Amino acid sequence: MTGARVALTLCALGGQTGEDKAVAALEVMYQALGFKNCLRRVAKAQSFQKELADFRELLDAHGSPISCALVVLLAHSECRGSLLGPDGREVQEKELVEELSHCQALWGKAKVFLLLGSHNTDLESNAFLPILTDHCRHFPHWHLLEVLTQVIGEVTQEMPTTTGHRCPIFQSSLRGALYFGRTRSQDLELSPIPQGVYDMSGEKVALVLCVTQDRLGAEQDLKGLKRLFQTLGFKSILKMDPTAQDFRKELAQFREHLDACRTTVSCALIALMAHGEPQGRLLGADGQIVEVEEMVRELSACQVLQGKAKIFLLQGCRGDNRDPGVRPRAWPWLGRWLQHWLQRPSTIPSHADILRVYANMQDVSSREDFPRNTDQVDILRVYSAAEGYVAYRDENGSDFIQTLVEVITADPHQDLLELLTEVNRQLCEMDVLGPDCDEIRKMNLEIRSSLRKRLYLKV
Repeated sequence: MTGARVALTLCALGGQTGEDKAVAALEVMYQALGFKNCLRRVAKAQSFQKELADFRELLDAHGSPISCALVVLLAHSECRGSLLGPDGREVQEKELVEELSHCQALWGKAKVFLLLGSHNTDLESNAFLPILTDHCRHFPHWHLLEVLTQVIGEVTQEMPTTTGHRCPIFQSSLRGALYFGRTRSQDLELSPIPQGVYDMSGEKVALVLCVTQDRLGAEQDLKGLKRLFQTLGFKSILKMDPTAQDFRKELAQFREHLDACRTTVSCALIALMAHGEPQGRLLGADGQIVEVEEMVRELSACQVLQGKAKIFLLQGCRGDNRDPGVRPRAWPWLGRWLQHWLQRPSTIPSHADILRVYANMQDVSSREDFPRNTDQVDILRVYSAAEGYVAYRDENGSDFIQTLVEVITADPHQDLLELLTEVNRQLCEMDVLGPDCDEIRKMNLEIRSSLRKRLYLKV
């Protein structure tokens, strides 16, 4: 984190109760963490793009190194992926993320988006910012995903169980550990690791639903997962070539079996492997659509797994786009130097190095995938590709599953989020050729978490 830390606050709540206090709390956080902030109050939804474009141009003209950018959006949100300005018009969140991803000054650097506020939300009662600031200040040796996991745990501890409340959730494609804390203070008593850890003393169970028809390398992925489960001590069930109805039926039976089980279950892992479509959909062996969020809700209803970690591995395309990646266009020689002398890739995935944090979300459409109450926390989704993009496979299996197995089996006692970040780093360094494309393409994972504690799959 050498270089300047810069932040942009876009406030578009139109004078909602607690707005000024939220801005003041952000200023405290920026000062504590060493961020230089630009505050903009936005009157129209279209202004989001303009402000981000101006911010990007400002950073590219900055001259001196920049280590990290933080964009805070104080705005209404009726569904995941879109924001509302005070004028009632929508702007797509992904357009804002893409705008900052094109910033040359931030090539290979972390870009963090923090979304705060929604309809009928009292920002004055939001504990997220003070807790986040306090943890970053007092535990600078925790990386940000550790901090966010701990914050989610503390925020949800006092959360009402009514369905109107949403717990925080983060979505990461970071390639390495990100530390917001500044230099350690000698007078602070530092905890060696975050205190909350999931109890893994009970049984660990897995369900694998895999479509092998017309999916080259699927059998190799199944062999890899079998080796992974043996290493970690998971008891697994496999269903091959399930139809869309079978996906739903098998998971429902899996949940019913767990609820009827007399033994303690510590963790459940669901691997869903099939052809995929945009908006989080998979296709059964019959070509019919499987809604991933329907599967998540089914497992979340399992009483035995309340308060336990629930992991979803999603191997499948999420669209038809192929990512050519991004390189430092301003200095072509830099890319060649990195490639030749440091053996580092001169091109990185367009959607890597991004962390989105959704905090204080209330009254979001029930059709979307925000945790709706404390029954839907403790969930970790790992997508094999960025939203809208292709996931790659060949006769040796998918890059995602094969890399995941190698990384975790090599160090199974490590924290899972750290292992997944390493998996993403390795995938980001790969150059891939699709079956119908002669040009090099890039890929990255997407990790979406509402975990409240550290998770070690093998203790």
